Amino acid sequence: MKKIMMTLAAVCVAATMNAQAYLGGSLGFATSSYDGNSTTVWSILPEVGYNLDENWAVGLTVGYGEAKDANKNKVKNFQISPYVRYTAVKLDKVNVFLDGGIGYEHEDVVGVKTNTFSVGIKPGVAVNLNDKLSFVTHFGFLGYENEKVKGADKSTNSFGLSVDGSNLSFGVYYNF
Repeated sequence: MKKIMMTLAAVCVAATMNAQAYLGGSLGFATSSYDGNSTTVWSILPEVGYNLDENWAVGLTVGYGEAKDANKNKVKNFQISPYVRYTAVKLDKVNVFLDGGIGYEHEDVVGVKTNTFSVGIKPGVAVNLNDKLSFVTHFGFLGYENEKVKGADKSTNSFGLSVDGSNLSFGVYYNF
């Protein structure tokens, strides 16, 4: 984990040396209670990117999160998602974009390990609050996912469009 964090820090420093770079991400925290059982979830998803020109950018999101399920089991989650971003619509302070990328997610629930690979498109909207700060949201996913539980004989394959609350995220970017 130290090597990953140091590599991420080096990438962030290198990216910020150029005026075309952006740095940001999102944080998440939620708690819910049902019939006396509570669940708490938190996540951190830092993101770094580089604007190639007016419409194209490349970026990387790396994330970690933890949760406790209803049985008090600890759920750990790690994900990494490189992407290419195309800004399709530019209005005064609002940009509509599509992130095309691949993703890997590893989840560990009490020793049961699940690996998920995905490839697809995530639409999003950026609201440029000023020259340096942007509020960004992603919603939905159109693509393919393969989920395999370690030790299981078969995997789950999914293809389609998903526009529900589990594919909604909000974040902030600082543009250098």
